[in-house]
Amino acid sequence: MRKRTARVRRRPRANRLGLSARDYRGKPSTLCKGCGHDAISSQLIRAFFESDIRPHQVAKLSGIGCSSKTPAYFLGQSHGFNSVHGRMPSVATGAMLANRKLIAVGVSGDGDTASIGIGQFVHLVRRNVPLIYIVENNGVYGLTKGQFSATADENAKLRSGEVNRLPNIDLCGMAVELGATYVARSFAGDPKQLVALLRGALAHSGTAVLDILSPCVTFNNHPGSTKSYTWGKDNEEPIHLLDFVPEFEQIEVEYEEGQSRDVQLHDGSWIRLRKLDQDYDPTNRRAARELMLDAQENNRFLTGLLYVDPDKPTFLDTLEMTDTPLAHLEESRLRPPPEALDRIVASYQ
Repeated sequence: MRKRTARVRRRPRANRLGLSARDYRGKPSTLCKGCGHDAISSQLIRAFFESDIRPHQVAKLSGIGCSSKTPAYFLGQSHGFNSVHGRMPSVATGAMLANRKLIAVGVSGDGDTASIGIGQFVHLVRRNVPLIYIVENNGVYGLTKGQFSATADENAKLRSGEVNRLPNIDLCGMAVELGATYVARSFAGDPKQLVALLRGALAHSGTAVLDILSPCVTFNNHPGSTKSYTWGKDNEEPIHLLDFVPEFEQIEVEYEEGQSRDVQLHDGSWIRLRKLDQDYDPTNRRAARELMLDAQENNRFLTGLLYVDPDKPTFLDTLEMTDTPLAHLEESRLRPPPEALDRIVASYQ
């Protein structure tokens, strides 16, 4: 008789914290099969796993829309708050004011950000609130039958044949104009680039805006759409190749002088940018604005790290917040005695 050999189960690969990728998952997705948002959730899981971040250190914030459902699908052991439509930035600002030790991730959509929430987006960015702001951009309102959103490109077509006659809002261009300190554009179908950009955002301090083309397979994934998988793959123009080098890994020069550029982030980690067909400096704000304007005028889909400023103080720094989060302070330190209030009132007399 043939002997049965016992199957040896391999242990899942663990990160430096001893956690596996399973520890970073969330609930099963209820989105349409093939939705670009699910691809982004998968890369978020990978980025947090590879960056050795404990899930309970993360606060996930969202508004309303297909995109705002996705925080349920990654980091199930983290904190989360689903706000009302377009109001995620104010909730995120309050969360960071209360506990600056958390890593905040805001997930929004093109409707949630560029229409009803655009005012809140503007003020969050100009304040440089420490938040990773992810826009899952499909150019349509997926929950209300696929009408064009404010980020839909001019002359793009819906499946019904309707053509968009309005100019689009470029969220990356707006973010750079308003003072965001980490601005990137990527594609849900480019996991390698997206993970590197996400890991760079996790190591950055300040507002990190990631505008990610995320095709809607139900309403906006057809010929004529500029937010489809096919269009993204055929038209993507990376402005550089990216590598993320954590602070605990040795930096090694692998390329000839002038062929790569290293940008150090707040936690000591590095983003390595390898030049492709153009010599582009992502720390030059003026060059970033000109590059995006040229891309918009010529209908080019540029991806990569568009702009980074590793030196600008965050909103919490400008407010001179205590190192101890407000949420951890005792009530006696949060509520001043009557004598202190009297002194404050007297100083204005």
